[in-house]
Amino acid sequence: MADKCDLCLLGLIILSSLLTGISGVDDHVFISSGENVRLSCNNALSDCKSKTTWHYSNRFRHTEAVELITLGIKKKDTERHERLSLESDCSLNIKNGTEEDYGFYTCRQYVNDRQQGSDARVSLHVLHVSVSPSPSSSSSSSSQTEISPGRSLTLSCQLYSDIGFSCDQWVSSEGFELLWVNQAGVDLKTDSRYQILSSSDQDHCIITLTTTLLNEDNNREWRCQLTHRNQLKTSVRYTVKYSGEKTLFSDRFVETFTHWLYSF
Repeated sequence: MADKCDLCLLGLIILSSLLTGISGVDDHVFISSGENVRLSCNNALSDCKSKTTWHYSNRFRHTEAVELITLGIKKKDTERHERLSLESDCSLNIKNGTEEDYGFYTCRQYVNDRQQGSDARVSLHVLHVSVSPSPSSSSSSSSQTEISPGRSLTLSCQLYSDIGFSCDQWVSSEGFELLWVNQAGVDLKTDSRYQILSSSDQDHCIITLTTTLLNEDNNREWRCQLTHRNQLKTSVRYTVKYSGEKTLFSDRFVETFTHWLYSF
């Protein structure tokens, strides 16, 4: 019994340390892929632009922090260079955020080569949807895919977060949840035609939707959303669009039939 109590105590200590790490972050920002995002520097000084350095870190992608902006100047050797900008209040703007952008961002202020104040840390979480089979369009980031009725479709919604522990722990301790809903906002778990499965990987939470497409699914929208204690944080919409050939045939049929009808 003593051994079991020791293990329970150890588990509580570990979980407590993880939650302490989360609470040490000044701000959590949630976006869907493709959105622009603004990360605030809460410790900004007056006339701060030339005094600001932004660092990026991700325990799953880098061993050390990467400098994105040094004393107001963008680093040209970073993959985000073209998408970054520094505002007059020293907030960091990221254009067209992707799942590669998730992680921790740290704002530091320097005067005469000495850091002023404490770090301002922002945790960026990115929601992204991928589809199987892959879209036939040239852009893999499109929110539409040209497929046909009768085929199976799987949508994988992934929340990329550098939280340091599993989604199950995050949900139970912080109250986050991933859902697939229809256009009316109804949870698709309540509809038997959809298979909804949840899982987690090292650095992201996953919820998949699988269904066999029906004729009436053309232009139907499904939405993956992230909620925190029932409050919506961000969402990704996905619209099904059937192949142009089938749609064109249907449109011509309706047009011909209408013309024939009105000829009487």
